[in-house]
Amino acid sequence: MAATCALPLRASAQDDVDPASNSARPALRVLLGSGDAEPASGGGFAFQGRSYRGTFERLPSGEIINLVDVEQYLYSVVPREMPPSWGAAALQAQALCARTYVLQRSDPRRAYDLVPSEADQVYGGVSSETPAGRAAVDATAGQVIKYNNAYAQIAYSSCCGGHTESSAEAWTGGAVLPYLGGVPCTYCSSAPYYRWQTTIELDDVARACGRRLDAFGALQNVRVSSVDASGRARAFDLTCERGTVTIKGSTFRLLVGSHALRSLLVTSVRQAPAPPSLWFEGAGSGHGVGLCQWGARGLAELGRSAADIAAWYFPGTVIGNA
Repeated sequence: MAATCALPLRASAQDDVDPASNSARPALRVLLGSGDAEPASGGGFAFQGRSYRGTFERLPSGEIINLVDVEQYLYSVVPREMPPSWGAAALQAQALCARTYVLQRSDPRRAYDLVPSEADQVYGGVSSETPAGRAAVDATAGQVIKYNNAYAQIAYSSCCGGHTESSAEAWTGGAVLPYLGGVPCTYCSSAPYYRWQTTIELDDVARACGRRLDAFGALQNVRVSSVDASGRARAFDLTCERGTVTIKGSTFRLLVGSHALRSLLVTSVRQAPAPPSLWFEGAGSGHGVGLCQWGARGLAELGRSAADIAAWYFPGTVIGNA
């Protein structure tokens, strides 16, 4: 369960709407940031022009924390992380993932559990809620994805491009998790970035890589030098005037930008003239680990349930109660 800890300076005396007092689950603590918060007459509070469920507290630093029931938090998160127009089963699978993500990461030793951005999950308060999102949360209330009777470690991204990625390949130092080893996916082909092409100027790549290339002269070419089992680039070789520099795949994508290089499932790199550029072809969008959201959409359209979707992308896991 999400854990709470005593924080100083309770800013709202409205205990009748405080989920930490009335919920069967402890309140989740979301760090909203610096600014002024005011209790609302009908319950909840306002912060930086947005309405939020639950109550708030102020840290000694002045930052505001939202104490909110996990299910009410998910009302806002699910339609921000997945289009609410998608099928009910896909939204329910997203709710299962988002709930498990929250509970697996909550830590009473910290002053808060999550931030409301893509660094964790996008959370925008009441204005982000939709009827379809609330229905998906309610339909899966209290349910999580488990492995060996513990919360599974959850990841998800937009489109895997045909095969999800192993967590061990995606993140250095991560444990090898049998349910995050990567699976084939033929269900995300309608995604806008299922296949993509992009051009990046050589000068822009050189600037992005900075001092790594200083001793080797002008950048001349880039190629994928090794791939993992899913076909994603493990490393890129950057050929310069005076030698070749090898950069880890995830580092290279971080340097040039995740919007420029949609994923590491790069199928081709070619040189393009005027100005000297690199023509990348690839598949998918995001890190590719865990749930493929467009794949979940495709499976829902085929009539698969949320449990079916979770079992496909996290093989060996089960749905259980939090």
